[in-house]
Amino acid sequence: MLAGSVYLLCAITSFACMLLLAHGFHRTRSRLLFWSALCFVGLALNNALLFIDLAIFPTEVDLQLPRLISSGAGVLLLLFGFIWETQQ
Repeated sequence: MLAGSVYLLCAITSFACMLLLAHGFHRTRSRLLFWSALCFVGLALNNALLFIDLAIFPTEVDLQLPRLISSGAGVLLLLFGFIWETQQ
């Protein structure tokens, strides 16, 4: 029960970070904020899938591969953004 609460709070926190970064991007048009917001989309999805995988369906469904893909995609988007910004 406690682990499920922590997973849910992590998902909510990642989603809140994504919203704040997106809001900052719309206000300042800083492209690094855009890439960071996209990264947190993947991380928020990863945390939501973690909550679903381990708290709601602990034995019926294995969502390890989608969790890895979503977190990897988020980090790769941020890495791409860093590389893109250094070349500009």
